Parts: sequence; C-alpha cells; structure tokens
Amino acid sequence: MNLAPLRSCDARQLGRSLRLWRALRRLKQGAVAAELRVSQTTVSRWESGHAAPSVEEQLALRRLMAARLDSAADFELARLVERAPVPIHLICDLSHRLLALSAARERHCRRPRAELLGQALWCYATPEIVAQESRLDALGWYEPGPDAVEFETGAALQQDMPIWPSRMRWVRLQLSDGSFVRLAETLHGD
Repeated sequence: MNLAPLRSCDARQLGRSLRLWRALRRLKQGAVAAELRVSQTTVSRWESGHAAPSVEEQLALRRLMAARLDSAADFELARLVERAPVPIHLICDLSHRLLALSAARERHCRRPRAELLGQALWCYATPEIVAQESRLDALGWYEPGPDAVEFETGAALQQDMPIWPSRMRWVRLQLSDGSFVRLAETLHGD
C-alpha cells in the first residue's frame, strides 16, 4: 500500500480517527488491539493522543480503516462520482487509493479506469498537494464536519493521472462503515 508519509501529529490524528471508526463499528478497544496485536492500553493511548503509533502500526491502522465501498449508499456515491460532468475523483482519505472517478477526469488519464481503481494516487501528488496534505490537521480536516479545502496546484503532466495547473477542492465524507473518503474536484484548468 503506497501511503502518504506521516508526521507525529498525523500519527496522533490517526488515533483520533480510530476512535470514531471503532465507535461507528461498535468495536471495543480490545477487539482492535487483538487485530493489531497490541495491548488495549496502547489503543487507548493512540486514541487519546498520548502516544503515536509506530510506522508499522500506522500502516496496519490505515489498512484496517481503509475506505471500502460496501453498502448500497457507498456504491451510489461512487456511481454519482462516475457520472459527474466535471473532473472529479473519490479516494480513501487514509490510503489515497482511488475508489471512483468521473469520465471527465478519466479522459485526461493515460491508463483506463480499470487499471487505476484501487491504486494509491499519492505518487502523483504535486508539491502543492503534498503541502496542502501537511496542513489538513491545522485546518480541522479530521474534526466532525470539516469545511471543504480549496487550493491552487501546479502541473504534473507526465504521469498516468496527469494534474494540470488548477484550483482543487477537497471535501471529506464518511462512508456507511465509518471510514472516510475524499472527493477531489478540479475547479478550473484544462
């Protein structure tokens, strides 16, 4: 799984996300601890922000909480993205795996949708996207009901999923299983 690198504050945010994810799934800390082969106390410390998971634990947490389109409502969201008339795509907010993309976005890609779905898109990030990702915690992205985030990005044209100089909008949504996705829309540009 190709993931965005995490800083210690991002790792602590992962613990807060775990608490919400676990509550929505009605899982006890002990069940998550057993799944990840850590103690219940460790899970509690992650969730409270008193400890940050190691890099290996972060990867395990992100795999555990990765967004999956499991319900009828989640499939409908993906269908709406695919039918959108604008360049837009839906990714897992933790792993950056592509879950859906519109035909308008796919037209700019060098690989077909079938080959891109399920792939982590972090490798395509422009420096501006990387910088914006590092500011999400300060912007309240991981709090309930965060505002949309808009920013300018430069180009990264020589790749399978090209990015043109444009204004981007990210919206964080929650799926039926408690996991989070990011709707990424190109507001203007080619």
